[in-house]
Amino acid sequence: MAVSSPCIGICELDAQKQVCTGCFRHIDEIGAWRTASDGQKKRILKMARDRKKQLEKS
Repeated sequence: MAVSSPCIGICELDAQKQVCTGCFRHIDEIGAWRTASDGQKKRILKMARDRKKQLEKS
C-alpha cells in the first residue's frame, strides 16, 4: 500500500525555517515526495512528526 501524503491543505511555508506549517515537512521533503520510495516517505513522515513536536515545545 502506498504511503499517503501528510498534506492537510494548509500550505504555508515558514520562510525562516523552510517548513510547511500544515504538514511540518521541509521544503526539500515536499519537493522530493512524488519521486520518493515508500521507505523514504516513511522517513520523511517521521522527521515531520519529530519536527512538529520540537516546534510545539518551543
